[in-house]
Amino acid sequence: MIKAVIFDIDNTLYDYDRANAAAMTAVENYAEAHFGWSRRETESLVKDSYEEMIQLSGRKAVIHNRLIRFQRILEQKSLPLSPHALRMYDIYWDTLTASSVLFPGLTDSLLALKEQRIRLGIGTNMTSVMQFRKLEALGLLPLFDFIVSSEEAGAEKPDISLFLLCCKKADCLPGECAYVGDNLKNDVIGAEEAGLKGIWFDPKKEPLSEDAPLPVDHLGTQKPAEGVIRFSEFGELPELIKTIR
Repeated sequence: MIKAVIFDIDNTLYDYDRANAAAMTAVENYAEAHFGWSRRETESLVKDSYEEMIQLSGRKAVIHNRLIRFQRILEQKSLPLSPHALRMYDIYWDTLTASSVLFPGLTDSLLALKEQRIRLGIGTNMTSVMQFRKLEALGLLPLFDFIVSSEEAGAEKPDISLFLLCCKKADCLPGECAYVGDNLKNDVIGAEEAGLKGIWFDPKKEPLSEDAPLPVDHLGTQKPAEGVIRFSEFGELPELIKTIR
């Protein structure tokens, strides 16, 4: 029986791709106005900075820190950090939160799960402060009982330590917890390998290709493609949770 449901945030609770595109456009407009960079140049600089941070820090929450990304770009271009680094950081996140739209039916689904006396949690890759800001802006923060970020866990999904910390905060065994996310590898497979029930939020109803990674449970047993639990609309989730044993 499922006693806790843990959610990813980005592209699971809201449309991150849409919001991120709006935020990047705002940063590109700023860079064009102040530095004369083309949109493509700014996009390339941000991407390169992200990849450099991965090489420098490995897969840690710091790689998501936009302030450090912008700081490093300005340093490489011999441009003043003040006032640009903080302004670009604020422009990015203010635009992203303002552009974030919940997926249809999400709030009602969360309320229905709470009526089932199921604890609700967040398990997310990212720095804590920005995930709190997103949940606050989306009006979701009061609905969750606990939050685990990769910054707090010291590891990024699909590392099992993040999932196990979620279970600890839920005060449940892994098998009593379901994890809902949009990424098959990081969310579903990661959760299954930690012993949780992985559930794939798949609004695009993507077919599983023959070479797609498939869930492997904590005993090392690979599940068949048809064994992947998934849903495409949040209105389906409360009843789906009731069926999981």
